[in-house]
Amino acid sequence: MKITRRNILKSTAAAAAAVSLPQLWIPESSEAWGATLKKGEPIKVGLLFSLTGSLAVPEEDSALVMQYAIDEINKAGGVAGLPIEPVIVDAKSDFAVYSEKAKELILRDKVIALFGCYTSASRKAILPTVMQRDHLLYYPTCYEGAECTQNTICTGPLANQHSQDLIPFMVQQFGKRVFFVGSNYVWPKESNKNAKVWLEKAGGELLGEEYIPLSSSEFGPLLNKIRDANPDFIFSTVVGASDIAFHKQFKQEGFKVDKMPIASLTTGEIETRAMGAEFGAGHFLSAPYFQSLDTPTNQKFVESFLKSKYGKNGTTHYNMEETYTSAYVFKAGFEKAAAAVGFENVTPRIIRDHSGGIRVEDDVSPEGLIWIDENNFNTWLKPKIGQCQADGTFKIVKAAEKHVAPDPYSIYPDVGLCTKDGLKAPDGKIRKSVI
Repeated sequence: MKITRRNILKSTAAAAAAVSLPQLWIPESSEAWGATLKKGEPIKVGLLFSLTGSLAVPEEDSALVMQYAIDEINKAGGVAGLPIEPVIVDAKSDFAVYSEKAKELILRDKVIALFGCYTSASRKAILPTVMQRDHLLYYPTCYEGAECTQNTICTGPLANQHSQDLIPFMVQQFGKRVFFVGSNYVWPKESNKNAKVWLEKAGGELLGEEYIPLSSSEFGPLLNKIRDANPDFIFSTVVGASDIAFHKQFKQEGFKVDKMPIASLTTGEIETRAMGAEFGAGHFLSAPYFQSLDTPTNQKFVESFLKSKYGKNGTTHYNMEETYTSAYVFKAGFEKAAAAVGFENVTPRIIRDHSGGIRVEDDVSPEGLIWIDENNFNTWLKPKIGQCQADGTFKIVKAAEKHVAPDPYSIYPDVGLCTKDGLKAPDGKIRKSVI
């Protein structure tokens, strides 16, 4: 099913296991779990983002833009003729809270789908619950791959859709010697495994690899190690408030961006706004979306969003845009499922099963046409590399001409292929819900 502006307007119709909810009655019957859809009633979805704490820097804006997208869809007729009702939860940048609130949204609020998380650690905290109940998570940001579940739809890039381009670009532009810096959890570590493969292929040399605790704001010792190593550039997978502190201290310690730039997978317009443009200027980001994209759809999106009550923070960002497009992927998947099985028979898993091949067209998607892979339910997109300017915007210095297929196991070809039924090993056996 294709989504276009025209047909939208026409529409009238493991950590998790350790956390318990003693106050929540858990029914024995599987029929008593999950969403209950009734004609004439709103379609409830859960928004599970951190509105406070160290991860609020990117996640609050994602919660805001998701509400904006829901309002936009509702004004155009809703989903299958009914409005979406968001149930908004603050995960408080705490992985145990993500897990607890995911259970509440599924069991108590009976939402039909979850939208949320920013880190892979938070995603992995809620996935056991999502998979146990055969529910559905829309994960709207980049991640490392090496995962094949039947309960996740991802609208952000995989490693083969950003660092595979970014690493050779930086080697060509600045030199072969690189230092890796990341936050201490699964996404940076797995992303760096991918980056090492691309670095070796580009003829680069890894001088050091360091990880700092999530929420850490002290980078003095690490910057001393970087000074001693003297790399040509830094590859960063530092996230949240730590990312802001890292960039600020980089400049305060006298490092020169023209001599040793930071190449990041996370530092976009939101982070630059929070740290101050003078601390972001000159550094690089790989992402499928930048606010500066010069297309009519993006210009309209940016102008309308920033004028709305949700645009209070004054910018758009790749994570926000990927959240925005996930709302339209949900709309199309739900309506396709309802047409196939009947509205009241739609379940989270049935939505997922009908989402392969869903397209969000150029006149709706601010980054341009995207579509959901029919096998692994990640997104086909066009990678881009931007350099931060003095005013905090990004100049796109490289953009893929063709869409790049999402490949969750790009550096693990012997593991198998992620299919709609599970991870298919070379011997033909299929393992379901691999995380």
